[in-house]
Order: sequence, then C-alpha cells, then structure tokens
Amino acid sequence: MITRVFSRFLAYGICVAGLMISLILAVNGHLNFGIPALFALFVIMGSYDLLQRRRTLSRNYPVLANIRYFLESIGPEIRQYFIQSDTEERPFSREQRAIVYQRAKNTLDKRPFGSQLQMYNEGYEWMNHSLKPVHIKDKDFRVVVGACCKKPYNVSIFNISAMSFGSLSANAILSLNKGAQMGGFYHDTGEGSISRYHRQFGGDLVWEIGSGYFGCRNPDGTFSPEKFAQAAALDQVKMIEIKLSQGAKPGHGGILPGAKVTPEIAEARGVPVGIDVESPASHSAFSTPEELLAFVERLRELSGGKPVGFKLAIGHPWEWFAIVKAMLNTEKYPDFIVVDGGEGGTGAAPLEFINRLGTPLTEALLLVHNTLIGVNLRDKISIGAAGKITTAFNIARTLALGADWCNAARGYMFALGCVQSLSCHTGKCPTGIATQDPSRSRKLDVEDKSKRVYHFHKNTVDALADLIGAAGLNSPSELGPEHIVRRVSKNEVHSYLEMFPFLAPGDLLKGNVGHSVFDKYWGVVDGKSFDPPEFIAKLRSSKLC
Repeated sequence: MITRVFSRFLAYGICVAGLMISLILAVNGHLNFGIPALFALFVIMGSYDLLQRRRTLSRNYPVLANIRYFLESIGPEIRQYFIQSDTEERPFSREQRAIVYQRAKNTLDKRPFGSQLQMYNEGYEWMNHSLKPVHIKDKDFRVVVGACCKKPYNVSIFNISAMSFGSLSANAILSLNKGAQMGGFYHDTGEGSISRYHRQFGGDLVWEIGSGYFGCRNPDGTFSPEKFAQAAALDQVKMIEIKLSQGAKPGHGGILPGAKVTPEIAEARGVPVGIDVESPASHSAFSTPEELLAFVERLRELSGGKPVGFKLAIGHPWEWFAIVKAMLNTEKYPDFIVVDGGEGGTGAAPLEFINRLGTPLTEALLLVHNTLIGVNLRDKISIGAAGKITTAFNIARTLALGADWCNAARGYMFALGCVQSLSCHTGKCPTGIATQDPSRSRKLDVEDKSKRVYHFHKNTVDALADLIGAAGLNSPSELGPEHIVRRVSKNEVHSYLEMFPFLAPGDLLKGNVGHSVFDKYWGVVDGKSFDPPEFIAKLRSSKLC
C-alpha cells in the first residue's frame, strides 16, 4: 500500500525536493533563480491538483496527470489523424467518448465543419429526417413495466446497467446512485447486491439476483426466501432482475478471493469476511424453463408485487425458445427481459469469452423481440437492452430493433471520469472508480461526479428527443426499423426494415415463418428442459461414433 501511494506521488515529491534544493543553491549563488522558479511552477500545479475536486486522476497523480490533459486539450487539432478509421459503427470510438465527456460535463457539444465520420465506409449508419419535424416538449421518456403487478414501475428510457459494489468503489456507487436519484432513472445493483452505498441517497434500484444469491442466501449458498423478502421490501427497490447470464462472460461463474471480501462487501453480499465466495455458472433455485418461471412468480409474490424479470445473453437459440415455450405451457410470464449483448464489458473476463462467446446485441435483441411478437406475448413483456450504448443514436437504433428502454455501464463510467486504463482487475484504477483501494477511491468526489452522471443522462435523453423530433416522431415508441439506415457497400444502402427479418404477430403460432433459426429449432423444442433438440443430440452422437 505504502509503495503504491509513494509511486503515485513521486513526481510531485521530486518537484518539492527539487524546489528546496535548487532554491538553496540559488541563494548561495550556485544556480540561476530560473530553475527554482520552474520547480515552483510544478509544485503549485501539483498542490492545485491535490486540492481541486473535479479531476480524480489529478488528485491521484498530481503533476503527471497534466500531461494527459495537455494532450487532450490539443485533441481537435490532431483528431483528423486519429479518426480516419473511426465510424459510428465502431464501439466506443473517440467520437463517442467525446460525446459522453461533453454531456457529462454539461458543456457545448456543437462541432464546426460538418461530419468527421467516413460516411461512405461500409457499416456507416444514420437516421432519416422528416420534412415535418416535431418539437417535443416533454423529454422525460418512460415505459410502464409490470402494469399488472401491484407495484408497477415507470422505467426511464436510459438507465445505469449492472455494476456491483466490489467491482466499483464506494464513491463510484454513491456517485451513480445520487445521479440516478437526481435524474429519476434507475441504478442496477449488479449481482453484488444492495450495499449501504446504494441506499444512502435513495436512488431507484433494480436488484439483480445472480447465481450466488448475494443478499438473499443461506450459509450454504442457496436461495433464502426470508432474506429476499426483507431486502425486496425496501421502497428503493423498484424491480427484481434474475441474472441468467451477462454479455461479457456468458456461462462463466467466478470466485471472489477471501482477501477481497472486506467487511463492507461481506455485509452487502451476506457472506463471511475473508472467506472465498463462489458465484456458480448456473442457478441452484431452478434447472428447467418451467422452474425458472415458477421462480419469477415466487419472487414477485415475496417482493409484494414488484415487477420481476431476467437478464440474459443469447446463446443457444433452442434454450431461449424453450423458455418461451414454457411461458405458453404454463401461462407464467416475466414482467421484463433485459437482453445483454455479447459486446458488453466487465472488469475482468477471459479474452476468448470477451471476444468469441455470446450473441451481439443486434442479433440477440432481434431474436427475443421477434419470438415474443411471433407468439403474441410482446405486449405482456417489456424489453430492456444493454451492450455498448452511449449516445442518443445508439439508443434510437436499439429502440428501432425492438427494445423499450436501454441500459449503459461504460457510458456512465466515462461520466464518472473513466479513462479506460484497463486496470480494473488490478485494483489500481487511476480514477478511483474500479478499485477498493481507499487511497485512490476517496479522491473521487461524489458531489461533482453525481452531477456528471445526472447531466450525462439528461443531455443524452434530450439529444434523443431532438433526433426523433427531427424524424417527425412524437415519442421513442414510434421508432421503427424503417427509420435507421446502414451503408452495406460503397453504392448500396438499406434500412433495417430491409436488412432484418421481422415477424408479424402470431407467426410462430401459425407454423413455418421462412426464417432458418425459427424453422430449425422452434418446432422441436417443448419447454420442459434446456437440453438440445433430439436431432442435435443425434448429430453429436454420430460425430462421437
């Protein structure tokens, strides 16, 4: 700990020592007074870094951080060099990060000289505008989830995705939740459960229940109805989300080493201090689609009638179809489903999991939306979506594909000041966000960063209102696949309506729909288990032979 702190303040210490030594030498006539003046300038700079509260990076790395901010300040002059290969399709381009930072800081996001994106590159996307634009006055876009529940919830169209206390610092959680409280949008707890920091400012929470059942577990790691009911009764908890899988590492469990299980983390998760804690790859409370839906109903009842749903990254399509078949068989439904794209981020995951496992958001969302349309259940189940969504256009294109609202994790981390140092898993996050090192995290100023979270949400939703108004629409719910266009080659463009298949209501109930995935798997799944269809089992056995 001492060594790490010393290394962060080494540059500042050298400047202080240099000032003292050079001043003594100058007074004795051995050195020009210009040298101590230069050291004095750096000492003043470092002292200001330590005292100011807006830049966590400067508070953690006095003097040194100014090099980064200097390079950032000359960005507009060198942007053309760096942005040649950037398009809006590329996740988290410099352009997207700039948008987040500007909106979080509540600064002007206007830009001269027109588009800097390569509009004739394959993959470039845009929205078409209308000759009859609409001025939208009420920009507080919301979706009612769980209309048939005793306690339905009006979900903001843009919320904070799942990030646990433990992966994020206490001050990061406080900043996110206070920003959510100020803006009236929800803060997903992540599977690390509800900590004291989630509760301090009273922002709306979606409580994520993972396979470790943190916050509602028995000593042996199984689900505890009593503990769940107690925590779910908090007025702050607006919805319950069962985590089946996440986009960044679907099908992957994990172990939290005992050394990281501090008293505060143990308190939130309901586990012993200093003991290794396992998050299994699958749930113990259910093992079949019908058992999953029974668990949903049980949680709804235990919570006093709050909306209950689940989050998943789409993998084998027959497993998703089995869940929907179980809905039809039992007439039990989740209130919502959050689709997590395979491009989602995490603090740490195996490289192959990050890059090669899990369906990307576009295809996953289309499959979920089309399936529910095809069985006439779309009006009963709301859909949220997450997966590298940072801008108003990202939200618009996701809604056009079938989502009702969007969640973001990394965008809100950028609002907190994340610089993508890629050190989340080391505990050495320079901005105090993804670390449990108090010497780093306490430099993150909650008052300032919560305002940035609030402004990022507000300015992004305002920008969405401007986009849909320019398209001649009155509400995000009017967005459809015909409004988003993609360049598929140098001389060919298609709208989403032309590019992707969209089922009509009841198509799956009527039979063959002319879509390979549905035609191949829908009719051979019964909803009783997650096992592969018989023809796949036979194919596997023939390969073994």
